[in-house]
Amino acid sequence: MKKSVIAALLLGCSTWVYSQKISSSNLKKDLSYLASDKLEGRGTGLKGCEVAADYIAQQFKSIGLLPKGEENGYLKSYTVKVPANPHASVDSAAHEVTSSNVIGYIDNQAENTIIIGAHYDHLGIGKDGNSLDANPLGKIHNGADDNASGVAGVLALANLFQHNKMKEHNNFLFICFSGEELGLYGSKKFCENPSIDLTKVNFMINMDMIGRLDSLNRLLVYGVGTAAPFVKLVEAKNSIFKLKLDSSGIGPSDHTSFYLKDIPVLHFFTGQHADYHKPSDDIEKINFKGIQKVLEYIAVLIEELDKGSKLTFLKTRNADNENTPKFKVTLGIMPDYVYEGVGVRADGITNGKPASKAGMQKGDIVIKLGDILVKDMHTYMEALSKFKKGDTTKVEIMRGKENLTLDISF
Repeated sequence: MKKSVIAALLLGCSTWVYSQKISSSNLKKDLSYLASDKLEGRGTGLKGCEVAADYIAQQFKSIGLLPKGEENGYLKSYTVKVPANPHASVDSAAHEVTSSNVIGYIDNQAENTIIIGAHYDHLGIGKDGNSLDANPLGKIHNGADDNASGVAGVLALANLFQHNKMKEHNNFLFICFSGEELGLYGSKKFCENPSIDLTKVNFMINMDMIGRLDSLNRLLVYGVGTAAPFVKLVEAKNSIFKLKLDSSGIGPSDHTSFYLKDIPVLHFFTGQHADYHKPSDDIEKINFKGIQKVLEYIAVLIEELDKGSKLTFLKTRNADNENTPKFKVTLGIMPDYVYEGVGVRADGITNGKPASKAGMQKGDIVIKLGDILVKDMHTYMEALSKFKKGDTTKVEIMRGKENLTLDISF
């Protein structure tokens, strides 16, 4: 029998074992509570966010995790200055926000620790400037996918590794961060004042938006370049996903804070969608079987990595973002990050932005902006960097089999 067939059989056996322990009913219970209107969108520093933190702490306690917060509890508070305008730098107009990370621990008496995390905050009732809804004020942004799905995943994996009757070779630290939507504040504050020695961290797993696995089973895994074994292992243990891998340890989520402390990271993401940062990101659109598949896969990866020695951190090529074009305007599309063709596919169009005013539609593929051919996200950003507010140009798109040219005003 071929080795690949044997590997597939072994993986199938492993995921079957994990599927018995990752409870779909618990996933629904946790996600339903965190994404309920009662929590009013879990805006950082607001009452709903505090209620969510208390709920997560209660779940950690019921699972049997050891508290790793302050005063022998699970919460570790922090205070940050947040600008009134989220797109401005912190200045005298900034106001202070106090919030908490929620931290639990499995002590396997090991030298090193695996960190598993996700952020639990979201956009509240649309006052922080990050909503993509045309008229967001007063609307509850429940953030079922972003990121109640990741928190439900943290709780499921905590339950699995606490009760799987195996003693792994690493300790486990489970962290649910707040402040991510405002600028990765929670994970940054934890890394500045950690509950454990960060030099003893083996690697960090981050789950941000794992709730919308599509019919093609497309899964994005970021950070595969931050440790030598990652790419081979991620591919070898996959039997169902259409993977898209990204080597960089830097991205718009909490794994970045750990990467910047020279810790290997893996970030899991099922892709952007039209409900991103809108009040419509609700539980009715969550793919619970998909979340379970993603968690089974992550559990298998963790168990394999746990068998080896502590990983050696690798810096990825674009760590300093020197090659990332800087731009002052936006087209107003939500790119489909799992699209693999030439160009940039719009997974959503933001009302009132240049793309919307020009008549672009969801599914359009940008192939040229101004004089620059758009081959991928990098060339798309390069093209945007050539324009400033008030400029006009043309955008060339593919809509189905039709090639269209539209006028754009920034």
